[in-house]
Amino acid sequence: MKLRKIAKTSELAPGQYKSIELEDERIALFNVDGKFYALKDVCTHDGGILTGGVLRGCVVECPRHGAQFDIRTGAVLRMPAYIGVETYPVHIEGDEVFIKLD
Repeated sequence: MKLRKIAKTSELAPGQYKSIELEDERIALFNVDGKFYALKDVCTHDGGILTGGVLRGCVVECPRHGAQFDIRTGAVLRMPAYIGVETYPVHIEGDEVFIKLD
């Protein structure tokens, strides 16, 4: 696995998220109470992006049809999605945020 730098911790205040394009993939990076999480920025229900949806704690809601996912695990919490979202391990070094990619 390769560590890839995707952001600085100072770019996202707690409760914020952003979408990043890296190696032809859209990745959503979330800051929840100072802890960072990353997952594929694609709803498994219909392929729409998750960023733009509401973030409540560690739950993101797809803005298109309301599917909900746990950003820590990628698990589906509410239909219409029934397949989880891929997550990426996050590593912090100083002010830099890295994720592990295959």
